[in-house]
Amino acid sequence: MSTSTTYEKLPLQPLFDTIEELKPKFIERLQKAIAIPSVSSDESLRPKVVEMANFLVDELKTLGFTDIQLKELGTQPPPVQDANLQLPPIVLGRFGNDPAKKTVLVYGHYDVQPALKDDGWKTEPFTMHYDKEKEILYGRGSTDDKGPVVGWLNVIEAHNKLGWELPVNLVVCFEGMEESGSLGLDELVAKEAQNYFKKVDQVTISDNYWLGTTKPVLTYGLRGCNYYQIIIEGPGADLHSGIFGGIIAEPMTDLIKVMSTLVDGSGKILIPGVYDMVAPLTDKEDQLYDSIDFSVEELNAASGSQTSLHDNKKDILKHRWKFPSLSLHGIEGAFSGAGAKTVIPAKVVGKFSIRTVPDIESKKLDDLVFQHITSEFKKLNSPNKFKVELIHDGNYWVSDPFNDSFTAAAKATQDVWNVVPDFTREGGSIPITLTFEKELGVDVLLLPMGRGDDGAHSINEKLDVSNYINGCKTLGGYLHYYGKA
Repeated sequence: MSTSTTYEKLPLQPLFDTIEELKPKFIERLQKAIAIPSVSSDESLRPKVVEMANFLVDELKTLGFTDIQLKELGTQPPPVQDANLQLPPIVLGRFGNDPAKKTVLVYGHYDVQPALKDDGWKTEPFTMHYDKEKEILYGRGSTDDKGPVVGWLNVIEAHNKLGWELPVNLVVCFEGMEESGSLGLDELVAKEAQNYFKKVDQVTISDNYWLGTTKPVLTYGLRGCNYYQIIIEGPGADLHSGIFGGIIAEPMTDLIKVMSTLVDGSGKILIPGVYDMVAPLTDKEDQLYDSIDFSVEELNAASGSQTSLHDNKKDILKHRWKFPSLSLHGIEGAFSGAGAKTVIPAKVVGKFSIRTVPDIESKKLDDLVFQHITSEFKKLNSPNKFKVELIHDGNYWVSDPFNDSFTAAAKATQDVWNVVPDFTREGGSIPITLTFEKELGVDVLLLPMGRGDDGAHSINEKLDVSNYINGCKTLGGYLHYYGKA
């Protein structure tokens, strides 16, 4: 899948030069954003998530946005420790309101994954480290998703400095719960579809990454994600293993046995019926994998290891895009610190997720998961209490890579990177893509900024300066080409 290398280029060099000129300020803006530990999954850090929202509001005001609103979403639903915990607000803003222009809605999220220096970070995760020798910016949120979010602000600032009019009307929608299931966002989008978002012609999201490390991509498909937890309760309190070991049923033992029935060492999902729902691979789709620029070596570089389950490009990409996967994420309630602690946990919660693909139905998948886990627990004949729950879900998404938005993005990419981008799908999930598409009735474009080895959700998350600055150029160029389409 490709686009033509020949097209009428727009005179965008002054914009690109201005973005280069403003590079120090843009790096400083990202540094300020990273310094705010807006971890949405940590209730104790909820004030910091709100602080990040206010930071963005201040930036929008400075840049000349209008109709800036903080949309409150109410209290966070269970499970929560604080029953009165408020969800972070949605940040909305407009730049331009010309009825003769197209309107682009830009979505991003200002919350981040948890990060501690003790996790293995080489530097403090919330103090951006600028490695000037390698030209790399390290810090939690640098690529996911604060870099792209402030990148859109940078585009506006470059236009302001040039005295250029933006070629489209821009609407921004930034949320603070994406890393925790985007709670409240679906409802807000549906509510504002005929209000704040009424005149939107297109939605652009920059919350994904290149497939590899050298070639830019445009993304037209995403896997969905259903996240589950298994709760097993036994004794009334944690117990001493020297006194109670061997004479009571231990919740941890039950949990490990049940979780071991979900997936095997080759990555195959062991829950009956899941693969029966997967759409068949067509010959046309199979051929697409041949032209994609990717290698096993790039996968190894991105993972920092040589632990791939597959030894060729096509199998890797199929299992990343075409087929579902099940990952075990952790056990809550179990001892996880350094040293030795001979305790029997009274209650443990096992967490896992399934990445979904066409044509897996979310509700049917839930039924298969619940049936399987319930059946496996019954086989144990355990006196412990058992429950399995869906924490959150999000459907897969597939778009048309030949529409006006993808074509405009491809031209902008060629302007900046001097190469035709690969058109790819992605293994990750951004559930809101489907919501925007459904509720607003418009096309959605995924226009990534970062590389495949950026380490989003991992230690030492980074964003190459070249990707950050050239990414801003690409975002700006895209708006101009789409405005002319």
